[in-house]
Amino acid sequence: MSNIFQVLMNISQEFLTKSRMQPMAIDESEYEFGVCICETVVALGSSNMQCILVDGARTSHFLQQMLEYYQHYRIALHFQSLLFWLVALREPSKAKSVARVSGDTSPAGNLGSVGVSSTEKEKKGVSLFITDEIYSTLLDVSFKRMLKKSANSSSSLLELWNEELEGKSDFSNYRTKLLDLIRVIASQRPVIAAANIVQRINVVSGDANQTTKSPQDLDAMVGAQLGLETVVSAIFDGSGDYAKTDHEAKFQIHRTFEGLLQQLLSLKWTEPSLIVIHGHYLDSLGLYLRHYPDVVASVVNKLFELLTSLPITIQGPSNNSRQARLQICSSFIRISRAADKALLPHMKNIADTMAYLQGEGRLLRAEHDHLCEAFLIMASSSGIQQQQEVLAWLLEPLNKTWTQVEWQTAYLSDPSGLTDMFADTQFMWSIYHTVTFFEKALKRSGTKRSTTAPQAAITTTTATGYLHPMSSHLSWILPPLLRLLRCIHALWAEPFAQSLTGEIKAAKSMTISEQASLLGETSKPTKGQVAPADGLLDVQREGESKENNIRNWLRGVRDSGYNLIGLAATLGEAFFRCIDGSSVILALMENVQVMEFRHLRQLMHLAVVPLVKYCPAELWQIWTANLLQPIFVHCQQALDYSWSSLLREGRAKVPDSFGNLSGSELKVEVMEEKLLRDLTREVCSVLWVLALPGLNSGLPSLEQLGPVNRIDSSLKSLESFASSSLTGFLMLNVGTALPALRITVEVFSWTDSEAVTKVIPFCGALIHLAVATNRAELRQFVGNDLFSSIIQGLSVELNAVVSAELIGLCREIYLYLSDKDPAPKQVLLSLSDMKQEDLLAFDDCLSKTASPKEQKQHMRSLLLLATGNKLKALASQKTTNIITNVTTRNRGTVA
Repeated sequence: MSNIFQVLMNISQEFLTKSRMQPMAIDESEYEFGVCICETVVALGSSNMQCILVDGARTSHFLQQMLEYYQHYRIALHFQSLLFWLVALREPSKAKSVARVSGDTSPAGNLGSVGVSSTEKEKKGVSLFITDEIYSTLLDVSFKRMLKKSANSSSSLLELWNEELEGKSDFSNYRTKLLDLIRVIASQRPVIAAANIVQRINVVSGDANQTTKSPQDLDAMVGAQLGLETVVSAIFDGSGDYAKTDHEAKFQIHRTFEGLLQQLLSLKWTEPSLIVIHGHYLDSLGLYLRHYPDVVASVVNKLFELLTSLPITIQGPSNNSRQARLQICSSFIRISRAADKALLPHMKNIADTMAYLQGEGRLLRAEHDHLCEAFLIMASSSGIQQQQEVLAWLLEPLNKTWTQVEWQTAYLSDPSGLTDMFADTQFMWSIYHTVTFFEKALKRSGTKRSTTAPQAAITTTTATGYLHPMSSHLSWILPPLLRLLRCIHALWAEPFAQSLTGEIKAAKSMTISEQASLLGETSKPTKGQVAPADGLLDVQREGESKENNIRNWLRGVRDSGYNLIGLAATLGEAFFRCIDGSSVILALMENVQVMEFRHLRQLMHLAVVPLVKYCPAELWQIWTANLLQPIFVHCQQALDYSWSSLLREGRAKVPDSFGNLSGSELKVEVMEEKLLRDLTREVCSVLWVLALPGLNSGLPSLEQLGPVNRIDSSLKSLESFASSSLTGFLMLNVGTALPALRITVEVFSWTDSEAVTKVIPFCGALIHLAVATNRAELRQFVGNDLFSSIIQGLSVELNAVVSAELIGLCREIYLYLSDKDPAPKQVLLSLSDMKQEDLLAFDDCLSKTASPKEQKQHMRSLLLLATGNKLKALASQKTTNIITNVTTRNRGTVA
C-alpha cells in the first residue's frame, strides 16, 4: 500500500505541476486522466492513510497534494478532493489503528524515527499533520465555491458548479458537503473560521456605501451568509463546547463577531434585495447573541429600522418590498429561536413597537402574524405562565372577531355562503391569517413533546396535572374552524358543485406548485425563504387572477385547518374532552367520498393520524371507530379501482383535477400515479399507527404466549383486548375492520414496497391477536388470506427490500397457527411446486431448531422450492451478492 501511495503521488505531482505551470497545455484527455488519478488517490487516502502516517514527510506531501486538488480551478478535481477532506477531518477515529498497523507493516518499520509518540498518533491521526494554513486555505476555497454557474457569473479562471457535471448529484447536495466541511473546521479551529468568514463577508460586500449590487455580487453575498450561519452554528451551538473554549480564544472570537456586528448595524442599504440579505446576516448571528446578550437591543432596533425603511405596497407590479418586509419579520423568528432567553428582557419593547406600527397602519397582517410567532417562541423559553399571558394578549383580539355570530351566519351557514366570502377578498384573507395564526400558536407553545409512546405520554401529562397553555382556547377556536372546513369540503359535493361559477370551479384544480411537486420539479427554497402563500396573498395583487387567489386560499386554509386539528389532538385529554367528537367527525368525514386524492392524503397525514394516535382508550368508540370507518370504506374502494386501472391499463385513474394541461398527457399520467402511491402509503401509515406498541400495550408477544401447541381453553376472547389493544378494538368493529383487512391483503399485490413496509407492523399485530385469542374468523383470515397475500407479495421484485420481514411474518403464521388451523398448511400445499414430502421435511427441520433465524431460513428455502424460484423478491437477492465497489460510469465530461 505504501508503494502504491508513492506511485500515485508521483503521477499526481506531475499532473499538478503541469496544471499549475502550463494550464493551457493540458488537453481534455489528459484532464480526464487527472480526474481518474485524483479519484483513485482520494479513495486510497480515505481508507488507507494508516499506511503512510508513520512517514511524516510523505503524509505532509500527500495532504499538500490533496489541498492543491481542492484549490484546482477545475470543479471535478476539486469535488473529488472535497470527499477526501470530509473523511480526513470529520472522522479522526478512522486513524485510531495507525500505530498498530504501521508498526507491523511499514517498510521503514521504524516508529522511533518520527518525532511523535505512537500514542499521540493513535489519538490524533491525520489531524496531527494539518496546519492552520491548510485549515485557512480550505475555508477560503469553500467560501468562494459556494456559488453556482449562472447567467450572472462572470468569466473567471475558477470553474463553478454547473448542472452538466456528471455523477455529482445536484448543487444543493454539493453545497451541503461544502457546508459540512466548513462546520467541521469551525468546530476544530473556531478562531480561524471566525476570522475567515468575516474576511469573506468584507470581500463580497465591497463598498458599504454602494446602494445597488450586481446579481453576481448578490449571489456571492448569499453564499457568504450561508457560510456565516454554518460557522456561528458550529462554534456556539448546543453541545457546550464553547463554554470549555479557553479564555484567549473566546476573546478573539468575541472580538471578531462583535466587529462584524458593528459593521452590520452601521449599514444603510435600501434596496429590497440587499435588505433581505442584511436581515439574514443579522439572524445568522442568533446563537452568538445567546452568549453575548448585551447587543440584542441594537439588533432588534436595526431589524425594525430595516422593516420600516421599506414601503408598504398594497398593490403594484413589483412584490419585492413586500417580500423583503416579510423576510425581515422571518428574521425575528429565527433570532428568537436561536437566541433563546437573550430576547426575554426586550419583549416589552418589541410589543410596544409592534403596537405602534400597527396603530400607524405600517404593519401588514402577515407581518404582524410573523412577529407574533416570534413572540410565542420567546415566551416558550420562559415557562408556561409567561406563555399563557402572551397567548391571552395575542389571542384576545382574534377571539372577538373569530367568534362573532354575524360572519359565521353570513358565510358558514351553508356552502353557498363561502362563495359569497370569495367576493370579499380582504375578509377572505383575514380568515386565512386567523387560521394560520392559530396553527402557529399551537405549534410554538407548550413544552417540547416527548418521543415516548403516545398512550404513555398522555397518561404522564394527565397525571402530573400539566395543562397546555392553548388548552383553554380550543373551545372557541375549533367550532368555527370545523364549520369552515365543512363548507370547503362541500364545494366538491354534488349537486352543489355543479352550481358553482366557472371561476370557482377552475380554482378547485391544483396549484402550479402542487403540480411541480408531483412531477419532482420543485426547487427547494433557500433557508428562510417564505412561500408566496405565507402572507403574500393577503389582498389580491395586481395581475393575480381571482381564480388563483381562491385556489391558494382553499389550499392554505384546508392544510392549516387540518394541521391545527392534528396539533390540537396531540394535547390528549384537553382536546378530546373539550369538543364534541361527532362535530369533528361530521366536518372531516361528511364528504370524504368526493375528496380528491391529494386532499384525502393531507386529511389523513395532518389530522386523522394524530387523532388516532393520541385518542384516550376510553374514547376509542366515540372517536376512532367513527373516524376510521368512512375513511377505510372509501379508500379501499378508491384504491382498488385506481390500482386495477394502473396494473391492467397502465394508467391510474384518480379523481383529482389538474386544470388546463392540454398537450401534457404524459405529465398527467405521472401525476396520477404519484397521487395514487402517496395516498396508498398514507392509508398504510394509518394502519401502522394502529399497531403502535404504545396503543397495544395489552397485546402479548408470541414468546409470552408460550408453547406453539397450546390448547384453546387458555386463549382469551377478543373482547378482553378491546381496551388495551387498538388493533383488537378495531377487529371488534366489523364495519371498520373489514375494509382495513381488505386493504391489508390487497397492498401486497400493488407494486409499492414503501406501502408494504408501512403495513407490516399491522400484519404483525393481527398475527399476535389471532394466536392470543379464540376468534376463529380472525385465525382463518390470518392463516389463509393474509398468509396467501404475503407470499404473493414476495413475487413482486420491488418487495425485495422487505423480504426478510415478510419471511418473518410467514414464519410466525405457520409456526403459531398451523397446529390450530389447517389453513396455513393448505396455503403452502396449494403452491405450484409444493409436494407433501417437502412440507413434512420442513416440519421436521422446524422441530429441530428453536432459532428464529434458522426457522426463517427454512421458510425462505421452502417458499423458493414450492414456487419454482418464482418469488422475485427472494430470487433477486441471489444476483446481488457480487462485488459492488466497482463503478462503470462513463468518464466523458458531458452527462
